[in-house]
Amino acid sequence: MKHLLLAVAAALSFHLAAAVEVGGVKFDDKTRVGSGELLVNGAGVRKKAVFKVYAMALYLPEKRTDAEAVLAARGAKRISLSLLRDLSPQQFVEALQEGVTSNHSEAEMAGLKERLKQFSDSMLAAGEPKTGTVVLIDWLPENGTRLTVNGQAKGKDIAGEDFYKALLKIWLGNKPVQDDLKQALLGKAS
Repeated sequence: MKHLLLAVAAALSFHLAAAVEVGGVKFDDKTRVGSGELLVNGAGVRKKAVFKVYAMALYLPEKRTDAEAVLAARGAKRISLSLLRDLSPQQFVEALQEGVTSNHSEAEMAGLKERLKQFSDSMLAAGEPKTGTVVLIDWLPENGTRLTVNGQAKGKDIAGEDFYKALLKIWLGNKPVQDDLKQALLGKAS
């Protein structure tokens, strides 16, 4: 009987670890970025007024529940977004730019300006983000920030870990785009 209970518990824990689902979107519990394997740290849904905009997951080399620890973590990282509604490319880019701007001083923004424009241009060139579009924003220590839309790399990799951290602060900064989403990405969702 004891062995049966252990087998059932193991099967259940494997099933629970197989994927995280938020907003009807399933995110794998693990993913490969560069040469490393990352774990889903947390996942949540971005809402604007009453509308669900996107489901997202944050992947890290090891789980962290503190935003500062996430920002300081070494190694590859991934932000995975799955759109839950159609957006114009301009809406998407403006929201990203607003999130970066609200978490940085003017002096910090001066250092990010050109790279944020490069990233924004790549997003605009990617075309109309429709419901179901998957956007991956990866930090590859050997290459930089890589934008992938529906499996296709967009633009050139952007150098500087400070730029990737600036993007992370959209969701994890002192003025996150949505407080409960920040908590969810940190694995603290209720």
